[in-house]
Amino acid sequence: MPIEQRGVDTIPEEERTSGPRDLMSILLGSNLCLGVIVFGWLPPSFGLGLWPSVTAIVTGTVVGIAFTAPLALVSLRTATNLSTSSGAQFGVRGRLIGSIVGLLLALGYTALTLWIGGDVMAGALARLTGLPDGTATRTAMYGLLAAGTVVAAVFGYRVLLRMSKVLSMVMVLLLAVGVAAYAPDITTAAPPDVPYLLGSFWPTWLLAAVAAGLSGPVAFITLLGDYTRYVSPRRHRPRTVLWATAAGLLVGLLVPQLFGTWTALAARAGTDYAGPLVAAAPFWYLLPLLVVAAAGSVGNAGLMLYSMGLDLDAIVPRATRTRATVIAAAVATAFVLVGSFAWDVQSAMTSFVLLLTAIGTPWAVITLIGYVRCRGSYDADALQVFNRRSHGGAYWYSGGWNLSAVVSWAVGTAVGLAAVTTPVYEGPLLTLTGGVDCSFVLSGLAGGLTYAILPGRRRPDSEVGQGREPALMSN
Repeated sequence: MPIEQRGVDTIPEEERTSGPRDLMSILLGSNLCLGVIVFGWLPPSFGLGLWPSVTAIVTGTVVGIAFTAPLALVSLRTATNLSTSSGAQFGVRGRLIGSIVGLLLALGYTALTLWIGGDVMAGALARLTGLPDGTATRTAMYGLLAAGTVVAAVFGYRVLLRMSKVLSMVMVLLLAVGVAAYAPDITTAAPPDVPYLLGSFWPTWLLAAVAAGLSGPVAFITLLGDYTRYVSPRRHRPRTVLWATAAGLLVGLLVPQLFGTWTALAARAGTDYAGPLVAAAPFWYLLPLLVVAAAGSVGNAGLMLYSMGLDLDAIVPRATRTRATVIAAAVATAFVLVGSFAWDVQSAMTSFVLLLTAIGTPWAVITLIGYVRCRGSYDADALQVFNRRSHGGAYWYSGGWNLSAVVSWAVGTAVGLAAVTTPVYEGPLLTLTGGVDCSFVLSGLAGGLTYAILPGRRRPDSEVGQGREPALMSN
């Protein structure tokens, strides 16, 4: 299969041959990996038992999907990725905000997947072969996973789609076997000596709902368009695409995360997940666990790295998608090497997902408001102005920036960061929310309301005085 040549340019209609089933396959297959499974460990590591952990994950995931899934419809209309599509609201240069948010999200989740996958591979190999589970072995596993990830991401969407279809069947089977493998040791109580992270039940439960449940769908706020740009609106109804996206996210996130909760409680995994997971596994399950760690990590990280390549390609138009992908992989691997030996997994994960949720939510809200305002009608050619290194068009606004949208995003981000609570940072607004992390809600409300209130430019600069209306009239 040839290497994909498309970057963030508009996908021609004849190449938009994917459908809702493909969308569900890629969302299911790519998420059945340890990089998603590990989020199921977070609630027990916060001091929650089985059912509080399950309700927190399910609640957060459902709320997140209701907010995130409609973003899939944007790229269905624009035939390009979501970061580029956001130029309709932010301006053709202002859409760099979406590219940077997407790059950070994909970078963090790629590094996390390589990190956890490599640690489990090293631990499983140590028990199977007696190989030392030390720095050298783990570094080798990180490098091996990174190499496989680069190959998958460079070949692009079609290879990732085929891989996801296979993984969705294989990984479901392996996880089902894993449930039985860990069942004799399962307990409904939180791991021993793990108190409530925030001191009491409800604040800790809400933190788990955001950090473990909500963060899953929010991770896709810039990724969904990478797949729906290959779906034709002429052949598939928006409602069908929306439901396929929601179903793919629901099953693709809940299955691995609940497996993570199950195994974390069975392994009594408190402050660490990979080590207890391997130690508690029956010897006969070590080989399947090794496959889960290797194949699942390459599938998930490959998809994230593919998105990173697109976002970096969007930020630096002169770079090819292939070159951008290799650069992104090198940066992600460097993050893994630093993080694995210098950071605490629980603190790093929690801080990362909460901070990026606060930054990404207002961007997603503004993009969705724009979609509703224009009723899904976009000028696809005008969205590509920055990529062609030219000027003008329907979304040029003021020098390529729509200040109303940019200011609104900045306000939402500032409010979100001021309302977040992490193991390493607490925002000043927590005194007003009773210590409960409301950053997701407050950042979205602040950004959306500011965007709705600020006076908008109905005519971008390039259209003024030319006697014609832009293809899309929005803020």
